[in-house]
Amino acid sequence: MSVIDDLKFYFFHFMPYVYLPPAYEDHQKYPSMWVDFSNRFYDPIKGNQLYRRYLSEMVMADKLGYDGVVVNEHHNTPYSMMASCTLIAAAIVPQTERVKICAYGVPINLEFPNRLAEEYAILDVMSGGRLEVAVPLGTGMEYWANPINPATARERMREALEIMIQAWTADGPTTYTGKFFNYRYLNPWPRPLQKPHPKVYMVGVGSPETIDMAAEMGFGYSIVFIPVKAQLQVFAAFREKAAKHGHHLKSDDTPIGVFAYVAESDQQAEREYKEHLAFFFNDLIRTTPRYLAPPGYISTEQFKVRAASGHDKLHGAFDWDESIKHMRIVAGTPERVANEIGRWAEEAQSSKIICHLHMGNMPEWKTVKNLTLFAEEVIPRLRSKRPAMSLTAANGHELQPGAK
Repeated sequence: MSVIDDLKFYFFHFMPYVYLPPAYEDHQKYPSMWVDFSNRFYDPIKGNQLYRRYLSEMVMADKLGYDGVVVNEHHNTPYSMMASCTLIAAAIVPQTERVKICAYGVPINLEFPNRLAEEYAILDVMSGGRLEVAVPLGTGMEYWANPINPATARERMREALEIMIQAWTADGPTTYTGKFFNYRYLNPWPRPLQKPHPKVYMVGVGSPETIDMAAEMGFGYSIVFIPVKAQLQVFAAFREKAAKHGHHLKSDDTPIGVFAYVAESDQQAEREYKEHLAFFFNDLIRTTPRYLAPPGYISTEQFKVRAASGHDKLHGAFDWDESIKHMRIVAGTPERVANEIGRWAEEAQSSKIICHLHMGNMPEWKTVKNLTLFAEEVIPRLRSKRPAMSLTAANGHELQPGAK
């Protein structure tokens, strides 16, 4: 069966704070938008307006027929106003009916794992079993912003994951004794609605240690912000390692992210989109190698690999022509966008498409236009390739292509 037969589309929102001071473009004055970019530039009145707008866009995705909405978490940065993605997810749950609520996700090292297990269980029960979870190690920048030793981050992460799964699946009270965490009574209330637990992914940028952990524990793996060629190599390694641990991966275990903008012509799409993608890469994601990789955060071997690959150049360097060659970026007509995404899905053998349809400082009208055209013109084109010529909503009802 082709992955096209089971495509699912998830709307990912970064929820950035876009009202930056006039001098933010001065890379000498502000070399990083993370860690030490002063919060004196944050205006809570404008923040309130953005939260209202962004949440309405997430709810709109539910009404338009997307399969899921995705939130994530970062700290000390205007890149994202989601310092707690579980709070944002909780705000979305009662306003939606059918989409998966995807917390991709809380850096588990920044929380007590039993508490995170409880928070996720609350979301799963509240949503009627619609929760999905992705667990990142957290960017290097998070370890400058929080008092966690990056040199022990992976050991701590493994313990935390073991505790979360135990809390979800074992009848309590149980115990856990580890190097970083000790629980005499692991007995969380509530427990998840989904059994044995909500779908879990690990998310990263291709570090072998993270791939190994995901493969061993039977989780999915999501990879972000690396060139397509490298991503495909990582997916191949992940599938091979998962098989060695006896885990049979499905096509939704390796999601791919796409940056897409849909308009009436290719030229108009590029014209309307480029400046916002540039703002995202040149400004919101800009940081320094020092913040990106604090001492101990990655192995010496991985540090050499990243230095040689220019990995840190993604943080604050954007070239449209080069980016569309190496990343999953497409701006064009519905037909062109659908064709590219279909090709990428087949290439990666992935049926879960994480759609970045709001980028950077994109105004509301462009986001609404993009969300709507993608839902009504791109998704039906892809789903019409199914033998049954129908699309299946998350509730199991079949709709004709283009219906909502």
